[in-house]
Amino acid sequence: MQIDLSGRTALVTGSTQGIGAAIAAGLARAGARVAVNGRSEESVAQAVAHLFSLVPGADFVAAPADVATEEGAGRLTEQLPRVDVLVNNLGIFGAQPALEISDAEWRRYFEVNVLAAVRLTRAYLPGMMEREWGRVQYIASDSAVVTPKEMIHYGMTKSALLGVSRGFAKEAAGTGVTVNSVIAGPTHTGGVEDFVYELVDRDLPWDEAQRAFMRQYRPQSLIQRLIEPEEIAHMVVYLSSNQASATTGGALRVDGGYVDSILP
Repeated sequence: MQIDLSGRTALVTGSTQGIGAAIAAGLARAGARVAVNGRSEESVAQAVAHLFSLVPGADFVAAPADVATEEGAGRLTEQLPRVDVLVNNLGIFGAQPALEISDAEWRRYFEVNVLAAVRLTRAYLPGMMEREWGRVQYIASDSAVVTPKEMIHYGMTKSALLGVSRGFAKEAAGTGVTVNSVIAGPTHTGGVEDFVYELVDRDLPWDEAQRAFMRQYRPQSLIQRLIEPEEIAHMVVYLSSNQASATTGGALRVDGGYVDSILP
């Protein structure tokens, strides 16, 4: 399958590292102009330099802004008024006992993981609908379906994204714009390495710690390993393409078979 995103501008929120950076690289390899987003100019500049080393000759644009705030999102949309592919990847996570999650933490998780994506969708979806082409995606999680007891506030936000995605897909019905969620399974990133070591013996070598984590906390996984960020990016690049024009309103799984369901 030859995916060509030449002439398209993509914005990937939270793309200075991890899954977001892998998505940015994947979209750039397909020919898109890619806006790299993070909260600070320094982190974005470092990420852009690294991405150029991975995809020489690509068209990366630095787009620093804290999109979890109205002010930050406003600055970003002024800098980048037109987007053809919006990938709402920004998210925070962490383990905390359910009964110890404060009101402030519930609000913070909702603001960052859900409202930031809603705000940018409101900003960019109308232009996509007018042009009769566009792609909006939300990076959800297996936690949207299988709520982990150690971080139910995170799971709640990812469940919310599935509803947000389906609703905006209906809003865009018949316009040529598609809206989907990608349900990412347990993925190997630097942040996840830290998270794994919060839950298993810190003295274990990484390979052993990863296996122990999967056995104890994610035993449903059919691949019995963490997913690599590039594997999530492959799905996002496909959904961004013309080839995915009939896929909308969906929640597509890249979860290693973690969710025990025959439905997508």
